[in-house]
Amino acid sequence: MANAPQLHWLPIESEVRRGIKMLATASDPLKAAIALANTRLDFLSTNALDDIVRRVCDVEHLGEIGTRPVRLAILGSSTLSHLHAAIRVAALRRSIWITTYETAYGQYLQELMDPDSGLHQFNPTTILFSFDAHHVARNVDRALSSQDAEATLNSALDRIRHCWALARRSFQCTILQQTVLNSLPTLLGSNEHRLPDSRRYMVEKLNFALRLQADEMGVDLMALDAHVHKDGVLAWHDPALWHRSKQDVAPPAAPLYGDLVARLIAAQQGRSAKCLVLDLDDTIWGGTIGEDGLDGIVVGQGSPLGEGFAAVQAYAQSLKRRGVILAVCSKNDEMTAAIPFEKHPEMLLRREDVACFCVNWNDKASNLRHVARELNIGLESLVFVDDSPFERALVRQELPMVAVPEVPSDPALVPQTLADAGYFESLAVTDEDRSRAGQYQANTVRSLLADTSTDLDSYLQSLEMELRWKHFDRIGLERVVQLINKTNQFNLTTLRYTREDVMAVMEDSSAFGLQLRLIDRFGDNGIIAIIIGRLQGDKDVLIDTWLMSCRVLGRGVEQSTLKLIVDHARALGAKRLVGDFRPTSKNKMVEDLYPRLGFDIVATYDDGCCIGVLDLGVSVLANPLIKTREI
Repeated sequence: MANAPQLHWLPIESEVRRGIKMLATASDPLKAAIALANTRLDFLSTNALDDIVRRVCDVEHLGEIGTRPVRLAILGSSTLSHLHAAIRVAALRRSIWITTYETAYGQYLQELMDPDSGLHQFNPTTILFSFDAHHVARNVDRALSSQDAEATLNSALDRIRHCWALARRSFQCTILQQTVLNSLPTLLGSNEHRLPDSRRYMVEKLNFALRLQADEMGVDLMALDAHVHKDGVLAWHDPALWHRSKQDVAPPAAPLYGDLVARLIAAQQGRSAKCLVLDLDDTIWGGTIGEDGLDGIVVGQGSPLGEGFAAVQAYAQSLKRRGVILAVCSKNDEMTAAIPFEKHPEMLLRREDVACFCVNWNDKASNLRHVARELNIGLESLVFVDDSPFERALVRQELPMVAVPEVPSDPALVPQTLADAGYFESLAVTDEDRSRAGQYQANTVRSLLADTSTDLDSYLQSLEMELRWKHFDRIGLERVVQLINKTNQFNLTTLRYTREDVMAVMEDSSAFGLQLRLIDRFGDNGIIAIIIGRLQGDKDVLIDTWLMSCRVLGRGVEQSTLKLIVDHARALGAKRLVGDFRPTSKNKMVEDLYPRLGFDIVATYDDGCCIGVLDLGVSVLANPLIKTREI
């Protein structure tokens, strides 16, 4: 077998075995386990870590992590048991606790259909389908005509779609579909597509068709075939092990396989990174701007090294276009550091591309805290790229929640390293994502104006704010699901919902789902709030979900939002509005929201939960500084 694919962006821990053994006596075993999971583990170390974590930690130890546990069922046609530990450890790397279940060998369809099966007792929240090439191409016979080959392909695709439908009907869970690892040899060679009964070509066509069908049916793909193409089949598949034990993915490749699964589950929970933070000298250009001057730094056409740094900038720009925020964190003189952005003709990144330009002589851990505060995002949302091993080690030590990849010394290799790491894994790109960077930059301008204002009401009035709302719809579905699953700070209940859950709200006549946008004279802030209200049997409307973007705090949007909730509750015939607050480690800012808005607190509990009630017979007014209209 060829060299297995590595988690090459993670740092190497020379004492990993010793660290695993010490977990049992650690004062905080979960924290120590997460730290170990964020190192470059091989198959044996991964299994050893998983084994001790399962003995000394459980879901009750999650404490302040704030993610919801996942019950993952792995359904497939090959032996998959050797992948469970890697999936669980990769999830732990992202502070997610996963419990796994696998059907008996080859029994995935039977267990899907049997309501008394172990699968139904497990009641998964996510199902991963993993089919091998031999299984999906088993009906491809020699001397098939082109028409018969197409019919065989459609039959295989129909079987997979049937599995998706069964899973969704039985469990209302999210579905992941692994593309097929094409381990079959060619029969014709480079022109394999001209052989109708080629099993290998049939698998290639199936993988392409899966992408189209997954989009149509709301299934998320794990594109294993793309990684196999990059690394080579023999890096992922051992033919000898296949014949001995029917292991489609070879054990040495399990750590990366687990990471591919876990990053998708993290994306479903809104735990993908939001911001790429870049150092400057020898990271996005060669040389030191403070010493070498504008003419002395290396970037752009004219040298291989300069083109490599330009490739880093181009990749950062591409990430920005799809919704990733860009920031700079550098030890430098700010005015000097800005010169290349403004004057160097080969620079691709410009100052306006950067939402937060944090350049001074403070330590980088402190500056990263500043970046997170200025952008109003969590430290766990940052990915910090720095050429210096010293700075990387310092940030990892001081801020373990910040992702700090081990980047190669050759800048030409940095974009692929970031792509391989999957920090910015996403399930879809919405119009909101594409405009996010501009929204953060506009928010910086708003903050600067607010800092120079002495009269808050006059400042807010000068913003010319308009709150635009509409009911949940299919156009905004992906963005609604995104916000529900990633908003933590201004979130009263932190309930998480799938696409299917949101669509159920859309179809429920006794519920309402609202998506709110805020427009001001600086531009569109995007969807800034999500509301779900549900009519109860006693004619109360329960505020099931109320979340807002922290970008718009301090503008009085909450009062106008409450007025919208009240109007919709009255339209359902409700007499009272009931607000449920459930505390987490991150939503302390809204613990007093309901009493501030006039709710009477009628129940409090030892865990900090409380229930507020608002009589709908009283008058509730919107913020007069904000216009409100339906769109």
